Amino acid sequence: MNSSTLPPASEKAAYVNRMFADIAPRYDLMNRLMTGGQDGAWRREVIHLCQLPPRGRLLDVGTGTGDIAYEARRAHPGLEAIGCDFTFEMMAVGQNKSAKALETGFMPAQTSVEFVQGDGLQLPFADDCFDAVASGFLLRNVTDLNTCLAEQRRVTKPGGRVVCLETSPPQQTILAPLLRFYMLRIIPMLGQFLSPRSSAYQYLPQSAVVFLSPAELAQRMEQVGFRHIVYQRKMLGTVAIHVGTA
Repeated sequence: MNSSTLPPASEKAAYVNRMFADIAPRYDLMNRLMTGGQDGAWRREVIHLCQLPPRGRLLDVGTGTGDIAYEARRAHPGLEAIGCDFTFEMMAVGQNKSAKALETGFMPAQTSVEFVQGDGLQLPFADDCFDAVASGFLLRNVTDLNTCLAEQRRVTKPGGRVVCLETSPPQQTILAPLLRFYMLRIIPMLGQFLSPRSSAYQYLPQSAVVFLSPAELAQRMEQVGFRHIVYQRKMLGTVAIHVGTA
């Protein structure tokens, strides 16, 4: 795959699953490098925006290696956090880093996370069973965005929050050419050196460039029934956090 080519819709789910399986061992490292280490602060903000009650229940959809779910458990020790992803290899990395952290004493036992394999388009959970649902860099990778959002709303209790951390196309400003150069040239170069599947770091920035603007994503959330939708931009407008009430 070259930097200007994305998989056809009929092949996207299989491609994304294989891609994340291949890059799982270096996924966290690449995230830190691509964002200059800011992704940790964004995830903490996601958890804050979830407005979780004491001893609440959180679902992290497209959990990957579980960073949002683990952050939620650190911030709310009494919380039940479930990470759900359809790529087993990503969750295996998350479980492994938890086991290593527990062995070394770096991570206390109360920060453990339950991992469940499942598709974001058909979540394996009952209606109205989570106080909040969060996702990080999931939405541009799904084949049916409205269904994915509707499923998150379905499993969230009435009045609960859904918080989505996602990339955004660069805004049309004087910095846009520089941002596009970074996304479409520098990130793939990093992927060539550090990732076992360098083509993934052609797909990921390209999918970000062609994804919906924050305003368009807010409209999609409204279409599936979310209320009180707000968003904020990060990293010179190339990342946004959306919040909607179920």
